[in-house]
Formats: sequence, C-alpha cells, structure tokens
Amino acid sequence: MPRRDFYHDTVKNALIKDGWTITDDPLELIVGFSRLLVDLGGEKVVSLEKVAVKIAAEVKNFRGESDINELEKAMGQYALYEQLMKTQYPNRMLYLAVEERVYLRIFCEEIGQKAMEAIPMNLLVFNDDQEVIIRWIENGCIEKL
Repeated sequence: MPRRDFYHDTVKNALIKDGWTITDDPLELIVGFSRLLVDLGGEKVVSLEKVAVKIAAEVKNFRGESDINELEKAMGQYALYEQLMKTQYPNRMLYLAVEERVYLRIFCEEIGQKAMEAIPMNLLVFNDDQEVIIRWIENGCIEKL
C-alpha cells in the first residue's frame, strides 16, 4: 500500500462530517497489469428520490519544493485518473482535494486559472484546522453538493 497523503485523514473526516459515506479507501483503478489508487471513494444521498451521488477524491498537499511542479504532477494524475474512471466508474465524479491555503495560493492565481482552462478539474477545497469542506468547484464553477 502506498504512503497516504498528509491530508488523507483530514479529507476523509471532512467528507464524513459533510454527510458522505466513505465507500473506498482507496478506490482501485485497474488497467492491464497496472493498479492505480485514488485516495477516497464516497457517496451521499442528495434528494428526496434518494439518488446517490458518487465521487472519488485524490488528495494533494502541495508540500514539495515547487508549487508549479506539484501543480504539474497533480494535473497529470488528475487527467489520467479521470480518463480511466470514465470506463471503470462512469457514475463517479473525480475531485482533486486541496487545502484552502493551497487553493488561494495556487488556484486563485493566474497560473491556477490557466491550469483549470487547460484541464478543467473539479476541486474539493477543505479547511485543515476544522476538518470541513469549504467549497466544491466543478470545472471552475463553485458548487455545493
């Protein structure tokens, strides 16, 4: 089992506090002989018709030497996972989970906006101290699930 991201448990706790059931920890993607692991899979019933929304969350901490390098790696991983999920988990939406300070430092700046234009990513923004979800962003638009 690969090493968990620094914020793995924080995101897991924030999702649970927000009413999500963690269904996979981690969520497996199998391609040929390769096995990739998305950090978390979850679902939540969101309507009177009891429709379950399913997500996958890849947690990123951006604690490397360079924010740009971390952004490049996160974008590549997100694009690969999203493509693989289209066939293996077509009803599950992928989110890149980032801490609120990372969101403000990178994704609210021009470089982050350009990245989101190039690869429209869904973001789950969380607060580390309170272990809560601050906002959901789908393809650059703030949402609330």
